[in-house]
Amino acid sequence: MFHLILMENSSSNSFIFQLEGLQVSGTSKYPIFIFLLLSYVFVLLANVGITLLIWSEQSLHQPMYLLFCNLSVNDLMGNSVLIPRVLADILVPPSERLIHYYECVIQAFITHMFGTNAHTMLMIMAFDRYVAICNPLRYSAIMTSRMVIKLTVGAWGTGFVLVGILLGLTIKLKRCRTFIANMYCDNAALFKLSCENVFINNVYGLLYTVVLLTFSIGSIILTYSKITVTCLTSKSKSLNSKAFKTCSTHLFLYLIMLATGLIFVILHRFPMYAECRKFIGIMFNVIPGSFNPVIYGLQSQEIHKCLSNIFESRKTFFFFC
Repeated sequence: MFHLILMENSSSNSFIFQLEGLQVSGTSKYPIFIFLLLSYVFVLLANVGITLLIWSEQSLHQPMYLLFCNLSVNDLMGNSVLIPRVLADILVPPSERLIHYYECVIQAFITHMFGTNAHTMLMIMAFDRYVAICNPLRYSAIMTSRMVIKLTVGAWGTGFVLVGILLGLTIKLKRCRTFIANMYCDNAALFKLSCENVFINNVYGLLYTVVLLTFSIGSIILTYSKITVTCLTSKSKSLNSKAFKTCSTHLFLYLIMLATGLIFVILHRFPMYAECRKFIGIMFNVIPGSFNPVIYGLQSQEIHKCLSNIFESRKTFFFFC
């Protein structure tokens, strides 16, 4: 307690902060550490594996899979900036969970980029499915390589601009506190370190969230409504089967991301559930990052075929060796 008081009363604009981290007991520290470590290793292996497979196999150089690579890269980025830091802090006493200001800003920027990109990328993937199902004859003409590049740059660029403004408003504030009541740095944690008026930060943060969710949810509802109408009016069983496989997967991933994100935001309003909020914050990264490559790999016949060919070729190689 005395240490925290000293931290709070330190000189303004300090460059060293203390993270609260996860409040875990001695008996639960190692099980939680092992669970998070295994989850992170799985996220790394699954997403790196699926990304390398898509880029190395010419048959997978299709808009749907190339756009999905963006989701895997985003999952790798978001988990790599959060989980290793949480793992390191679990093993040290609370008083030693220190983070430099610049590291904190970078962590906050990447964390918000991860959340924003998850929405924008699933939006452009929904557009891809809409074109493939509702305009199949024009799909190759619309979803060209140039269009895929434009959609990719648009998704990442939107997140960069929105988050850049968000953090830009925060880093201008003078800091008078050094204790971050969270397990990682985000925009809210940073502007709460200031004793200045943060009304503009709160307004932009709320506007940023509302606009992002409105466009995200609105585009998903619109595209899937049109896809549903097309399937109901079509008599093609192959079209309906294709739509069900790809769209159910995409929608399931979107709902997982939306549910974990909304629970995290709601729990921010209930301080008594701070530890639950921290855990959900981790799950917002881990669950989609684990599910995305697995679900897409399971439902894709092309990925199944490529994986089967790889395993068969390795079996043949080891047989002759």
